[in-house]
Amino acid sequence: MQILPPILLFVFALTVAHAADPLPSWNDGSTKEALIGFIEDAQTEGSDGYIPPAERIAVFDNDGTLWSEQPMYFQLLFAIDRLKALAEEDPTLAATEPFRAVLEADRETLRTYGMKEIGEIIMRTHAGLTEEQFAGVVRDWIEQARHPQTGMRYTDMTFQPMKELLEALRNAGFKTYIVSGGGLSFMRPWVEDVYGIPPVQVVGSRVKVEYRVTEDGPALVRLPELDLVDDKVGKPVGIYQVIGRRPVFAAGNSDGDFQMLEYTTSGPEPRFGLLVHHTDGEREYAYDRDSHIGRLERGLDEAEDRGWQIVDMARDWATVYGNEN
Repeated sequence: MQILPPILLFVFALTVAHAADPLPSWNDGSTKEALIGFIEDAQTEGSDGYIPPAERIAVFDNDGTLWSEQPMYFQLLFAIDRLKALAEEDPTLAATEPFRAVLEADRETLRTYGMKEIGEIIMRTHAGLTEEQFAGVVRDWIEQARHPQTGMRYTDMTFQPMKELLEALRNAGFKTYIVSGGGLSFMRPWVEDVYGIPPVQVVGSRVKVEYRVTEDGPALVRLPELDLVDDKVGKPVGIYQVIGRRPVFAAGNSDGDFQMLEYTTSGPEPRFGLLVHHTDGEREYAYDRDSHIGRLERGLDEAEDRGWQIVDMARDWATVYGNEN
């Protein structure tokens, strides 16, 4: 019988240990232990935490939960880039509010903007195309655009620990869904490549669409009118309309996800609620109660009483994007 050299035994041992850990980018601690315990129990018949396969539904917010969201939501950065492209075709946009302030980076005016002005920007940059045309615009942007502060591609600013969690849940027979305030059609073109989540398992804010027979054949045309705002109380509504079953696992990062976690964890046990707390100002961003993006206040105040796990990004994650030196 041949005996392996010590170095090969060491490498083999490391490989086995890595394979046995479904969440290698998570530091050891109570959060990782709770996640692994929930996943193992869910697929173990006879355990108190067993979940029948048909009920293994897990939902994840996207902005701030699966990828970064500072200094502003990435879809809004997409809308700004799109508005600049449209202004080259129609210079009158540069003289029309609220578009002028965006194009001129008029910070003083931009600070006064609320949902009405943001809605106008989104409608002007997201409507009027067919769904196929819009998907192509999104794909081009995702491939070429870079974050204004890090210089990274936006899809490279996805959280490695959360992608491992998605995979661990799927390996345990869960269906993983995105339930995000972001646009449905903005996410669908790229989420399968990045997260392994197919387009049919995405729930998001959406505009109304209209079926038309065009010169190029039948098409769905995007209209400048909202159909669903998939945020806060809209998230349980979107889950019901698209998924049709109450999830047993929900992950978010802000008070915009509160109702989704509340809806998910209010059913009979076992249930799991997870909040990503952005505490790492060195590797990512640190923010919570006072942030204008991804504000987390009520969730922090009520998580313990509701039995939700809070991920301390600085403490619980060995890596953020998976590419740190």
